Amino acid sequence: MQISQQLAAQAVGQVLGGRNLSVALEELFQHHRNITPQQRATSQDLAYGTIRFHTRLEAFLQQLLQKPLTNAFIHHLLLVSLYQLVYDKAGAHTVVNQAVLAAEKSRKTWAKGLVNAVLRNFLRQREALEQRLPDNEAIHYSYPQWWINKLRQQYPDHWQAMLEAGNQHPPMTLRINQRHMATPDYLHLLQAEGWDARQVGEQAIMLGKAVPVHQLPGFGQGHVSVQDWGAQFAAQELDVSAGMRVLDACCAPGGKTGHILELADVDMSAMDNDASRLERVRQNMERLQLNATLVQGDAGLPQAWWDGVPYDRILADVPCTASGIVRRHVDIKWLRRAQDIETFSKQQKGILQGLWRLLAKGGKLLYVTCSVFHEENRQQIEQFLQSHDDARLLPFKHVELTNNHGQLLPGTDHDGFFYALLQKV
Repeated sequence: MQISQQLAAQAVGQVLGGRNLSVALEELFQHHRNITPQQRATSQDLAYGTIRFHTRLEAFLQQLLQKPLTNAFIHHLLLVSLYQLVYDKAGAHTVVNQAVLAAEKSRKTWAKGLVNAVLRNFLRQREALEQRLPDNEAIHYSYPQWWINKLRQQYPDHWQAMLEAGNQHPPMTLRINQRHMATPDYLHLLQAEGWDARQVGEQAIMLGKAVPVHQLPGFGQGHVSVQDWGAQFAAQELDVSAGMRVLDACCAPGGKTGHILELADVDMSAMDNDASRLERVRQNMERLQLNATLVQGDAGLPQAWWDGVPYDRILADVPCTASGIVRRHVDIKWLRRAQDIETFSKQQKGILQGLWRLLAKGGKLLYVTCSVFHEENRQQIEQFLQSHDDARLLPFKHVELTNNHGQLLPGTDHDGFFYALLQKV
């Protein structure tokens, strides 16, 4: 546990300094190649949990300190340890003892004594400390106040549930490759082997607990992929059929690309501006035994890569704040700023305008974000329709989307997404 606490504390510090959590963890793991898979998984769990509840943990710590800590590593180590004591199942005394040992890494003579005292004081005073927490929304929900204010203004009936959903552990949902096996058949296979699993969509099965992908029956053979149920709506709403010319713009890592190809034999172009991310798409297509033409380019500047032949279907899975998938990417809460919404909105507008020119008359474009903010979603589409007489908004197949104007709210079974299906008339 000591090495996991140490690595998690270092990762937390990097995130609070502005770095992506996944990148920070992977770099740390590269420098500690001798750690076991269990230590790696524990480090990741501790880092994610501490970032998820950062504001609340920080409020506890401030009550326990007599003066601000100037040593960043010890500060973040204490946050990780408090996360374990508040939310984790590890034994309290083990957590404290291992944290004291981890404090030795700071090479400060005072560190071990401080860590021991702070954590033991928390165990003795926990009830009183909880009662003294400020009556503050940012501390209660562990989100930036601007985020809370925006959700309350845009979702007056749902904002609290949305915030709470973002602090839950995300479910592990599978997409069954219909070219290989029917969904009920794969579910029966799992249940026959004792797995806790249930079908939630046409191609979607949700597991009772997350497992490494290599343990999934048939994963290496392309029978199954990991994809949130809400994300699986994209290929189904795009309404593809055999022989169509299809573009998946901003496609990496290729989950939706693969799903479209699993549903129909189409002429697929998968485009992304990042060569390394396109390599992940290629690997996914190879595992699924599917074919797509990979194109590197900027979706907002199609003149640099488009061959001039219109597409029958376009999936525009545009860059966004990722505010709808925050439970999977907990660092988003602290890396995003309110002004980022306008920046993404401008980028989305440029991509939507650029891709619309590539769509054949009568063709359909599905606009998708993993955001819940109206500026990136509903308002973006309203402005587009006002400026494009040749665009018509189509109804959805999924009642979940119809009920909230294309906005899928984050909940128990799926993350938050926005969908808008446009047809060129």
